[in-house]
Amino acid sequence: MYAARAFRDFGDGFAAVLLPVYLASIGLGPLEIGVVATVALLGSALLTLGIGFLAVRADRRTLLLAASGLMIATGLAYARSSTYAVVLLVAFLGTINPSSGSVSIFVPLEHAVLSRLVADADRTKAFARYSLLGALAAALGALAATSPDFLVTIGMSRRTALKAMFVLYAVLGVAGGLVYARIPTGPNTSPQDRPAAALGPSRAIVYKLAALFSIDAFAGGFAVQSLMALWLFSKFGLSLSTAGVFFFWSGVLSAVSFPVAAWLSSRIGLVNTMVFTHIPSSICLIVAALVPNLYASLAFLLVRAALSQMDVPTRSSYVMAVVTPPERPAAASVTSVPRSLTAAASPAIAGALFAAGLEAWPLVICGALKILYDLALLWAFRHIKPPEER
Repeated sequence: MYAARAFRDFGDGFAAVLLPVYLASIGLGPLEIGVVATVALLGSALLTLGIGFLAVRADRRTLLLAASGLMIATGLAYARSSTYAVVLLVAFLGTINPSSGSVSIFVPLEHAVLSRLVADADRTKAFARYSLLGALAAALGALAATSPDFLVTIGMSRRTALKAMFVLYAVLGVAGGLVYARIPTGPNTSPQDRPAAALGPSRAIVYKLAALFSIDAFAGGFAVQSLMALWLFSKFGLSLSTAGVFFFWSGVLSAVSFPVAAWLSSRIGLVNTMVFTHIPSSICLIVAALVPNLYASLAFLLVRAALSQMDVPTRSSYVMAVVTPPERPAAASVTSVPRSLTAAASPAIAGALFAAGLEAWPLVICGALKILYDLALLWAFRHIKPPEER
């Protein structure tokens, strides 16, 4: 499962960066590329939601193999696409989207399988390793997005070099499929033993978590990385090279915080880990927005990076723990898809605030909304314990 996640996130890491470049090379303009991105995000969200509900009646390994086949077809189709209509169709039905895999047909299936393969006591550690390897693979994938420039220097045309990267994406789909083929099949159940609905006794919990997670994602959209970079350039005149080094280290700190989160959750609990690491990170973001000194601001942002993502493996582990095993794929879908859709709305609001000269306000709003989310999460779920904490 870890190897499959690494293959997939490596491909998503360079594909999300190269997709707009490739679309521009075949003659699409900014508006058309924006439409493709929206269609891709919508298609991925619908596929992710649908597969989560389908998995209650089908073997999850079989579905993962089918998803790998779709990844292969997506890479090859992009490599051969040259018209806008075909690109839109591939974007809607394919596995590449601008969110670099955070909304993906693979997510609910991988979460459900990973939860089945480990004991309750080891579940959060497993999700921490899963998130860590995914983050590192995606970072390497982003670096691999520079490969077309190298291929051009050895005589390949730029468009051919870009197409070669999408062929590589398809090859990674093959590698992932070979790995998925090695995981055990789920237990056989007769049709009468299968649940009547993908979400049953845990429906209320899942919907409540989805609503709260959507608030968190909407808040996070005010401080996505591109807007953070814009804020640093605007307020402090930060150079591009310095910004690159800063975001590299912030990414490293976020990645290494995943195993720390697993260790901490075994001592204070999953919900407490999510809340009591998130609140300090949000305070750091607000302070960073208000301090006038560059180095102080960067220091607070690095502290925030070390804390803000510790809820990623703990959140996934908690969702899988508080629902019944048959509900896990649907729960993963229902709690992840609304996050991405709500996160798509707030960057536009943040951009309007930037244009109005209120550069610090998006960061302050982000921090304040996240603190409110954390308090609501603690209040609503402090008494709902996963099995290992009961």
